[in-house]
Amino acid sequence: MLAAIFRSRNTGGPLDLEAVETLVRSTMHNAGAAVLGRVLDIAGPQQRELPCPCGSVARYRERRSRNFLSVVGPTVILRPWYLCPACHQGMFPADKDLDILNTDFSPGVRRMQALVGQQGPFAQGREQMKLLAGLNVTAKSVERVAESIGADIARKDQARIGRAVQLNLPIMIGPKIPVLYIQMDGTGVPVVKKETQGRKGKTDGQPAHTREVKLGCVFVQTGWDAEGRAIRDPDTTTYTAAIETAEQFGKRLYVEAWNRGWDRAKKKVVLADGAEWCWNQTAIHFPGAVEIVDLFHARQHLWDTARRLHTNDPVLRDRWIRQHEKGWLDKGKIEKIVASLRAVKTENLELAKLLGNEADYFERNRERIRYPKFRKQHLFVGSGVIEAGCKTVIGSRLKQSGMFSSVDGANAIIALRCAHLNGTFEDYWASRNAA
Repeated sequence: MLAAIFRSRNTGGPLDLEAVETLVRSTMHNAGAAVLGRVLDIAGPQQRELPCPCGSVARYRERRSRNFLSVVGPTVILRPWYLCPACHQGMFPADKDLDILNTDFSPGVRRMQALVGQQGPFAQGREQMKLLAGLNVTAKSVERVAESIGADIARKDQARIGRAVQLNLPIMIGPKIPVLYIQMDGTGVPVVKKETQGRKGKTDGQPAHTREVKLGCVFVQTGWDAEGRAIRDPDTTTYTAAIETAEQFGKRLYVEAWNRGWDRAKKKVVLADGAEWCWNQTAIHFPGAVEIVDLFHARQHLWDTARRLHTNDPVLRDRWIRQHEKGWLDKGKIEKIVASLRAVKTENLELAKLLGNEADYFERNRERIRYPKFRKQHLFVGSGVIEAGCKTVIGSRLKQSGMFSSVDGANAIIALRCAHLNGTFEDYWASRNAA
C-alpha cells in the first residue's frame, strides 16, 4: 500500500492527503495489531492445574485463539485453555488477566465506547469511533458497553451511599471553604411506555410520558465583584443525579456534599425552587444551612398569577406585576404579597384556589425569599447553575428528539455522564477491577 502511494506521488499528480493519511493509519493499525498479538501470545501455561469454582481442579488442555477488537484494530491471540473434568467448564485465565473476559473489546476500546456513549446518541458514538480512531463498532455495542460501565459506576455510587447511611462519614481534611452551595432540581426525561404505567401525566386524564431525573450540584463561591455580585469558581462544580425517590436522592446529595467538604464550609447555602421535596430533604440532611428559593422561580409565581388575574387587561397586569415584584418581592416585603393575594375576592373557584395556593407558597417560603438580606451577604439568589446543569448534564444527552430510555438505561448513562463531568471517570477506570 505504501509503495503504491509513493509511486502515485512520483507521477506528479494531485495528492489526496486525507486519503493517504487514512491509508497510512490503517496500515499502521494492521501492523500494530499483529505486534500486539505477538506480544500477548502466551506460549504455554504457567500452571498445569488451576482451582475451579466448582471446587474441583481444572487441567491445562491446549492453546486456543481469541479474536477481539483493540485500539489498533482486530487482534488475534493464543492463550491457554483449562478444562474441569468434574463440571466440564472451560477456563481462560488469561482473558481475565487481560480484562477481555466475556467481551469482544479491549479495555481501551471499551473506554472509548463509554466516553462517546455518555456524550451523545449511540449511533453518533459509532461514527466518532470510525472517524477519529478508525475502529468499526456498532451503535448497539456502544450502547451495551456504555450502559454496562455506567451501571457499574451507579452500583459503586449506591454502595458508597449505603455505607454513608450506616456509618459516620470520615472528616474530610482540607482548607476551609468560604461559601459552599448545594442546588437541586428535577427535569423530566422521555422513557419507554412500560416505565410510566400507572403514573399520572401533567395534563389531567393523560398518562405520563416522562420520568423525573433529580439533579444536584455542589460548587464554591470564592468572593464577589465590585458591584457585590457573587463569584462562582466554575472548576468546583460537581453533579449527582438519578431517577429515584426524593428520599434516595437526599442521601445521594448528602454524600456528594460531604465529599466536597460540607463540614469545612464557613457558610453553607441550599438554593432550589419551591418544590416541597427539596426543602424536606434539606431539613433532613442540611439543617442550619441558609435556604434560598430561586429568584426567577418566585417571580414566575407572580407573573403567572398576574396573567390569571388580569387576562384581558395588560395595563392592570403590568401595574400589578410592578407593585408585587419591584415594590414588594425585591424589597423583601413578603407579608404584603401574602396579604394582597388573600384580599382578592372572586367567585371564580379555580382562580380562588390559585390565589390561595400562591398565598400559601409565599407565606411558606417567606424566609427563603428575603432577597435583600441575601444580597447584603453577597450570596447567589438564582439557581442558574442547576438550571444549566439540567440542560447540559441531562437534557443534551437524554432529551433529544425521538429519544426514549428505560429507567435503568437512563440511570446508567446519567452516572457515567456525571463521572465524566466531575472528573472522576479516570479514577473509576483505574480502579474498576479492584476487589
